[in-house]
Amino acid sequence: SDDTPEVLNRALSNLSSRWKNWWVRGILTLAMITFFFIIIYLGPMVLMTIVMCVQIKCFHEIITIGYNVYHSYDLPWFRTLSWYFLLCVNYFFYGETVTDYFFTLVQREEPLRILSKYHRFISFALYLTGFCMFVLSLVKKHYRLQFYMFGWTHVTLLIVVTQSHLIIHNLFEGMIWFIVPISCVICNDIMAYMFGFFFGRTPLIKLSPKKTWEGFIGGFFSTVLFGWLLSYVMSGYRCFTCPVEFNNDTNSFTVDCEPSELFQLQEYNIPLVLQSVVGWKTVRMYPFQIHSIALSTFASLIGPFGGFFASGFKRAFKIKDFANTIPGHGGIMDRFDCQYLMATFVNVYIASFIRGPNPSKLIQQFLTLRPDQQLHIFNTLKAHLVDRGIL
Repeated sequence: SDDTPEVLNRALSNLSSRWKNWWVRGILTLAMITFFFIIIYLGPMVLMTIVMCVQIKCFHEIITIGYNVYHSYDLPWFRTLSWYFLLCVNYFFYGETVTDYFFTLVQREEPLRILSKYHRFISFALYLTGFCMFVLSLVKKHYRLQFYMFGWTHVTLLIVVTQSHLIIHNLFEGMIWFIVPISCVICNDIMAYMFGFFFGRTPLIKLSPKKTWEGFIGGFFSTVLFGWLLSYVMSGYRCFTCPVEFNNDTNSFTVDCEPSELFQLQEYNIPLVLQSVVGWKTVRMYPFQIHSIALSTFASLIGPFGGFFASGFKRAFKIKDFANTIPGHGGIMDRFDCQYLMATFVNVYIASFIRGPNPSKLIQQFLTLRPDQQLHIFNTLKAHLVDRGIL
């Protein structure tokens, strides 16, 4: 069915279906980008809420497909249990995130401190309750179907919920780690479509017949350049580069800090081969711009495989889109299939090449120990420093 708004249908009625689709996608894309800018302006807490809403919608779209494909209309408790498992997994991940990033807030509030101390036990107990409810709901004539849907729910949780929380982890490391990767995926998606629409002749992959090599290559170079320029602009603002922290004095979340070396201009020597071409010997840039090349390259070369995976999934179950939430684009999951893969890469990249030991977190945990334990650690550290000649 045609889910295009009536106002657009009337305005574009004289165009061919190809150009009509181009304009519909373009207008809705601009609307989504505008919305993206608005939520960035509202700050990290609003962004976290939006990520959670997107996660719930994506989960709903995939579960609904399973519900329809397997004709699971007579399964007792299926939908209730699916949403219950979503609640359990979110409780676990959000609890871990709050404890890890806002330790001082957790230790200050008695209820949060108790929940934090027994968080994993409570999470396991909640999941175990759902597991027992599933076993009790088994019906003789639906055994195979019920286990199909049990597996479907858990794979959906793995793909959607786990990776959406990696997006939140990236956000807490600094909004730049959230905005640049997402923007690179959006840029690659737009530019690959544009190059493919105007210059595309050579099919890229059978799973997505409309994807072309011209679009793939044009999207790659455009995204790398875009990521490099966007990183230069954002690296100069603390609100984008500082991690999200809880301020005890103001009882609020802040993004203010002294920028790390990643976000301080450095002078780099240009290779001799390029010096004669550009006419410069050195160039001043932020170290993060070098990392942005890795991020944008992944978004351009590997990120699209998230979309190809989604295309294969939809072809397997003979559906065009995950839903019809966004005219011309499909469902929310159709827009976030590449974003989830990108979020996982960014999280792994930060852990492997960026994040080091955090002294402030060690001190926070140190202060929660008993006095005798603190004294033991102090004496051990003192003896170690004396042996090395530092003290």
